[in-house]
Order: sequence, then structure tokens, then C-alpha cells
Amino acid sequence: MSQTSLPTPRVEAFFDKDTGTFTYVVYDRVDGSAAIIDPVLDYEAAGACIATTSADAVLTFVRERRLKVEWILETHAHADHLSAAGYLADTLHAPVAIGRGIIEVQQRFKALFGLGDDFIADGRQFDRLFVDGDSFNIGALQARVIATPGHTDDSLTYVIGDAAFIGDTVFAVDTGTARTDFPGGDAHCLYASIQKILALPESTRIFLCHDYPGGKREAQPQTSIGEQKLDNVHLKGGTDEAAFVQMRLQRDATLPVPRLILPALQVNIRGGRLPEPDANGIRYFRLPLDQMGQGQ
Repeated sequence: MSQTSLPTPRVEAFFDKDTGTFTYVVYDRVDGSAAIIDPVLDYEAAGACIATTSADAVLTFVRERRLKVEWILETHAHADHLSAAGYLADTLHAPVAIGRGIIEVQQRFKALFGLGDDFIADGRQFDRLFVDGDSFNIGALQARVIATPGHTDDSLTYVIGDAAFIGDTVFAVDTGTARTDFPGGDAHCLYASIQKILALPESTRIFLCHDYPGGKREAQPQTSIGEQKLDNVHLKGGTDEAAFVQMRLQRDATLPVPRLILPALQVNIRGGRLPEPDANGIRYFRLPLDQMGQGQ
């Protein structure tokens, strides 16, 4: 398919200010087939309270437009927010997909959290595990998968028509690129993944998973190949791999642990589902002490 004939699906962005996360509904304007990408489950950390307000706003949008949700897509197992994929899958009867690298992510964090034999780290918590080059349909829309690891083992970019949903690989131009200091992260791999994204057609609409405007501007869901090449603070001027890796390692050493990483990963490696309740009917998160953060 030529660049000029790529379909232009509609994209609706929902911004969760608390975690700086964008959820997207991408849909065919003709037949109403849709996918939901990176949905957020609300979590109030002080009281350990779960809510579905953000996900319900997405559901309202889908229902008002009578869209048929055919996929719930995760760009990776997020460390900064809890996923609402399980809640939406149960509500909409849609399959949940992620990259096959989730198996390595699950294995690492099963060990960290001391999860028992009832948690099987083979990706079965998801309905589809994508690998680089896979393709799938959203109604008449054709979608393809690009593996873009570096931030995490399972990071993917979904290219749907002229739109690319790139996860955490790059951010808005004034923010830069993803950190690589999580287990399985690799700055060299991230650089290679960024080059894959920058090699997409110049007309590709790039949709970000996160933005952190810090009160200086409005949150920005969309960027472009050209903007990233020219103005991204970590990439502009054709930054070479060695310089990028050095910058990334130095910067990562100064970054704090994400606020919600411990509860988020316990939900997100389960396909956006909470841990099973104990005999008393209460669900619990496990908090490994002295295992995360500076010096670990």
C-alpha cells in the first residue's frame, strides 16, 4: 500500500492527568470498528482504592458512537499506571493483546513479588501475544506491529493506517525519550527502536502514551516524525547511538522510581486484572522492601 493511500482512522484521546497517560480509541469512521489502546484504571495510593472513572469515560464514548471494540491493545506492561484492560475486556468482550516479551517481564516480576505457583509466567493472562511483523484487522482497518524494545522487553508500536501508537519509546519533543533503567531495559535497544519509528513515512501521525507538561502547556497527545527528528531534546541534530546511550544512562541514574510501579506491575502483568482475593475476600498488593530505587 502506498503512503498516499493509507487510511486515516479517527483517533480520540483521553488524558489521565494523575499519571500523565493517554488512552486512545482508534476507529474506522465507516463501519465503527475500534480498538482501545493503553486504558487506565484509577488508583488512589494513600487509601489503596481502585476506581473505573477513566475507563468509564472511554466506555461512554464508545457507546455513544456505537463503536464495536474488537481489540484492547497494550503497548507494554506499564510501570506508571494500572491498566483497565481486564475491566474493559469483561465489559466489552474484547481480546487483550500485548507483546510476547511480556513473558520475560512476568518472569522477572514474579520473582520480585514472590508470586506463587498459581501465577503462570507464560503470557496466558493475555489473549494475543504479538511479535514484530504481526498484522491484524480492526474491521476494515489493517494494523501491523513493530517491536520497539528498550524501555521494556515487551514494548510495541501499533501502526494503524497513518497512525502509530508508540508507547513510551519517545515523548513530546521537550521531554525526550523513555528511561531504560527498569529490569530488561536497554539504551542500545531503545535507540534502535527509535530509528524504526523515525523511518516511518513522514506523514505518519505519532500518538504518545504519556506527556508531562508540568503546567507549562497543554498535554500533547500527537507529534510527527519531522518534529521528533528536528526538535526532540534527546534526538535532534541526528544524535548518534553512543551519545544517546551515554545521555540515557546518565539521566536514568537521576530519575526517581515511578510512584505507582509496585501496584501497577502486579496488575499489568496479569492483563490488567487485580490479584485474586484472599480467604477473607480482600485483595492485596505485595510490597518488596529495599528492592527498588537508588542503589538497587
